Amino acid sequence: MGKAAAMHGQRTPCQQCPLRSLPHFREFGREELSFISSFKKGEMLVDAGATVFLEGSHSAHLFTILSGWGFRYKTLEDGRRQILNYVMPGDLIGLQGSIMGEMQHSTEALSPVSLCVFERTDLMTLYNSHPSLAFDLTWIAAREERILDEHLLSIGRRSALERAAYLIAYLHQRASALHLFNGSKVIPITQQHVADTLGLSVVHTNKTLKKLAERGLIVWQERGCAVRDAKALADVAGWDGLDSGKRPFI
Repeated sequence: MGKAAAMHGQRTPCQQCPLRSLPHFREFGREELSFISSFKKGEMLVDAGATVFLEGSHSAHLFTILSGWGFRYKTLEDGRRQILNYVMPGDLIGLQGSIMGEMQHSTEALSPVSLCVFERTDLMTLYNSHPSLAFDLTWIAAREERILDEHLLSIGRRSALERAAYLIAYLHQRASALHLFNGSKVIPITQQHVADTLGLSVVHTNKTLKKLAERGLIVWQERGCAVRDAKALADVAGWDGLDSGKRPFI
């Protein structure tokens, strides 16, 4: 864990979870909600830049993002980093460690993050007693695979301009559905984050983002990207967007 992580007792009752009010998520049944309330052991607060999971480590916990932004990544021995995906409220992180025994990637907070904490040892109870929630976990894993497919297509076949447009459009659509912007529409990423996601140098990334800015699609700020035209970004990328249906969370 990063040194800026702090564990607390349960502060947000599941019955009053702010994510439940978002139309983006499906509703829990009464028994499901009762189980999740007992499954949750507390909350953890993490500062921006802190590590939640470290590649190669073991953790006794799983987490659901309650608020904030983060990203998953892998590194090579020389320190080069590939960002795999970004995590936002409702995303479950750490499930891989339950299956593989140790984490195959790291997770870092982009902004201050609040996490719901679950014990790995209780996971089998979920599978044995609540098949609907077990299906939700399968759905979440399948959705992550689908998103990674799109990211791989972007890195492998899209041009640099299309890659950057896709990434920003993807992050903007996800954040919009989760009401993360509060009117600002600023995605809290640096050009280094973009470069590490797209597999480009920082210089190439800077030139590519300037082209999107010249088209009036984005405005790059000191530590973030403000989106002016999300639809036009998706059009540049040739991307149809994410499904608009309801999704589960744990």
